Amino acid sequence: MTNGTSNKEHIMTGPQQTLPSSQRDLKRPLLWLLLMISAVGNVVANTYVNGFVGAGFGLAAMGCAAALISRHRKGRRDVTRP
Repeated sequence: MTNGTSNKEHIMTGPQQTLPSSQRDLKRPLLWLLLMISAVGNVVANTYVNGFVGAGFGLAAMGCAAALISRHRKGRRDVTRP
């Protein structure tokens, strides 16, 4: 323990993520951006264009939302498990 942390602290923190920090930091904001673009595209397409185009944007928005929820629950589960 060269950095002054005890063995107990290492056990409590658990294993490190395998993804580089740049990839971890980039995925969540990208998903949020795609969700917002899809939601706006859905509203605009359903209002001014065609319902089928709006449905495509709606499916994309639902996929982004599902991915964000899945990542949140997975991250939360990893933290709460001993």
